[in-house]
Amino acid sequence: MFGKGSKNNRSSKSANVNLRFNLLTILTYVVGIILIAQLFNLQIVHGAEYREQSNTRLTRESTLEAARGSILDSTGTPLVTSKMEFSLEMYKTKVDTDTLNNSILNMINVLEKYGCSYTDNFPIKIDPFEYTISDDALANWKKQNKFDENISAEDAFYKFKDKYEIKNTDVNEIRKIIAIRYLISEEGYSSTKSVEIATNIPREAVAEFSESSDKFAGINIVVEPVRDYPYGELASHILGYVGKISSDEYATRKEYYTSNDIIGKTGIENIFEEYLKGKNGTRQIDMDVDGTTTAEYISDEAIAGSDVMLTIDANLQKVTEDALQADIEKIKDGGFGQKSNAKGGACVVMNVNTGDVLAMASYPNFNPADFVGGISTDAWNNYMNNDEKPLVNKAVQNSYSPGSTFKMITAIAGLETGAITTKTLINDTGVYTKYGVRMNCWYYTDYHRGHGPLNVSQAIEKSCNFFFYETGDRVGIDKLAEFARYFGLGVKTGIELPSETAGILADRDSKKELHPESPNWNPGDTLNAAIGQGDNQFSPLQMAKYISMLANGGHNIDVSLIKTIRNADGSEVSKEEINKFVNQKLGLTDENTGDMDINPDYLKAILAGMESVTQDSAGTAYVRFKDFGISVGGKTGSAEAGKDADGKDIVNAWFVGFAPFENPEIAIVVMVENGLHGNYTAEVARDIMEEYFGMNTSTVTEDMSATPYVGTY
Repeated sequence: MFGKGSKNNRSSKSANVNLRFNLLTILTYVVGIILIAQLFNLQIVHGAEYREQSNTRLTRESTLEAARGSILDSTGTPLVTSKMEFSLEMYKTKVDTDTLNNSILNMINVLEKYGCSYTDNFPIKIDPFEYTISDDALANWKKQNKFDENISAEDAFYKFKDKYEIKNTDVNEIRKIIAIRYLISEEGYSSTKSVEIATNIPREAVAEFSESSDKFAGINIVVEPVRDYPYGELASHILGYVGKISSDEYATRKEYYTSNDIIGKTGIENIFEEYLKGKNGTRQIDMDVDGTTTAEYISDEAIAGSDVMLTIDANLQKVTEDALQADIEKIKDGGFGQKSNAKGGACVVMNVNTGDVLAMASYPNFNPADFVGGISTDAWNNYMNNDEKPLVNKAVQNSYSPGSTFKMITAIAGLETGAITTKTLINDTGVYTKYGVRMNCWYYTDYHRGHGPLNVSQAIEKSCNFFFYETGDRVGIDKLAEFARYFGLGVKTGIELPSETAGILADRDSKKELHPESPNWNPGDTLNAAIGQGDNQFSPLQMAKYISMLANGGHNIDVSLIKTIRNADGSEVSKEEINKFVNQKLGLTDENTGDMDINPDYLKAILAGMESVTQDSAGTAYVRFKDFGISVGGKTGSAEAGKDADGKDIVNAWFVGFAPFENPEIAIVVMVENGLHGNYTAEVARDIMEEYFGMNTSTVTEDMSATPYVGTY
C-alpha cells in the first residue's frame, strides 16, 4: 500500500512540471511576438518618420559659466563684481554652402548695425586690395595656402571667394563672408565645438538674433560673467586683475579649468582664485539640422564663487590714494618750496590693535579693466615702459631704506638692554669720531654745531644722529637686529598678497650674503644701521606694522587684508581655514611669535619724542599738524637712495605716525620716492586722519608760504 501511494505522488509532480514548462514556453512566445511587432512598427511602419526626426535634431551641451565672486570693502561695498555680457558663437550645421554664406552675411549685418566688432583675422583688406601682415608672415601664409609667392592681394582674395563658393558680387559682402569662413577654417568648429564670433554684444542685437533665428544657421547666444571694476583704478594694487589662463597655469589645473578660462593674475584676484572661482554648470541645447534652436534647458546649475570681504574702507582708500597723488604732484611742482622728480610712492593705514589694513595705496595706479578680455599690446607696453612702474605694489613689493624712522628701534633696543635709560644724556658735539671716521649729525652738516646734551625723547624729536650712533654702538648689532625683527622689520608680514618682499635687515648674515667681498661686520656698519641706513631696507607695509606695535604697547599683531569670505550658500569661511589656505598658497609658516613684554615706561619715553615731532614748534612735522584737532605722534625720515641719471642725489621721504596720541587707533606710513623731506609727506597722513576721524577740514590751517624745509631728517 505504501509503494502504490508513492507512485501516484510522482505522477502528480511530473504533471505539474510539464504544466509550468508549457506556460513558460507560451509566455516566451507572446513576449517575442510583441517585441517583433514593436520593431516592425518602429523600423517599417514609422521608420522613415523617426529617421527624419533623428536627422533633423541635434543635442549639444554647453558650459554655463559661473559668476566669479565679488570683492567687497569692509562695509560690503562692491569693489569688483561680475556683470553679465552676451557673446555670439557658431556651431557647424547640416546646411548647404549657399545657406551658410547667407547666414554669415545676415549675422555680420546685424552686428554692424549695432556697432559690434567681430573676429576678423583675414589678412587682406579691400579698397584698395592690400595684405595686412608682414613680409615674413605673408610668405608663410602664401605657402600654407599653396599660393604662388608673387600672387597679388586681389587675386588671393578672389581665390578665397571661389574656395568658399561665395556667389555674392558686392566686394564688401564677399569680404564679410570670407572673414568668418576663414575664422572657421583656422580655428575649426563642429556640431559640438563652437567658434566665438563676437563678444559684448548689446541686448538689442540679442533680441534681433532671437526673433529671427531661422536666418542665422548654427548661431548661439552665450551669457557669460565678465569682471567689472565700478571704481576704476581704486585699490588696483590690492584687487589685482584677471586674464586668460596661461599654458603653464592650465597644465596644473586641468581638472577644474578649460584652456579658455579666466584666472586671477595678481592681487586678491590671484591669491583667492580658488574661492572666487565658482563651479560651472551645464546647459543643453536642441537644434534642428539647419541650426535653429528648438529647446534649451539647464541640466546642472552653476554655483557662483565666494565673495571676499576686505578690511579696507572704500572711502578711506580713495582719500588715501588722492592725498598721496596730490602730495607727489605738489613735490614735483615745488609746492613745498623745492622741486623734485618724485616718481611714485606708497601709503599704508593700519589698525594698531588688530593689524587690519584700512587703506593701502601705491602710486601710480593702473586700471584693472584694461586686462578684461585681454589687454591690448599698446596698453601693455605703456605699463611696462613706464619708469614709475604702475603695475608694482610699492607698499608690499618694494623695500626702501627707512632713514630716521628706524631710530625708535635703536631707542627700544638701547632701553631694553640697559645701554641707556630714559634719563641718559648723550652730548651731541656734531661729529662722531669714536672709530676714527668722521660721521656727522645732520644738524652739524646744516648748522655747523651739535644738538648738545639730549635724552632719548629729545633725540627722537630732534632726530639726532649722534645720539643714535652712540646708542647703537652700545647695544651692538645682534641685539639691534633682534628688536628690529620683533617689530616686523626684515620679515614678511604674511599679508594676503603675492610677491611680498621680506626687505633687508642689516645684520651679520645679510652682510655676508650681500657683500661677500667684505663679509666681516665692522663697528661702522652698526653706526649706519642704527640710523636706518646701511643695508636696511623695508617695505611701507612692514613699517606700518612696526609703528602699530609701538603705538599699541609693543604687542605683536597679525597683518591682514581679509575680513571674511562668504560662500554662495551664505556660510562664512573660518579665520583658521583662511589662514591655513593663505600660508599654503604663499609658502609661509606661522611663527607663533609671542610678545616681548616691552617696558611701558620705555615706550612712553619714545612716544613722547614722537609727539614732540608733531606738537612742538621745533618738531620736524609741526608745520603740518599745528592747530590740528587731534594729537598725533610721528617721525619724519629722509633716506639717501643713490643718484639719478643727472648725478643728483635721490632722497626718499618718509612720514610715520599714529593717532590719537592718548589712545591710538590707526598708524599711517607714507613714503615718496625722491620726495626730499619727510616733512613733505606728513601732509598725506594729515589728510587721511581728517577723513578717518570725520574732522571738519575748514578748521585746519596750514602755512602755505612754501618756505623750503631746511632740515634733513
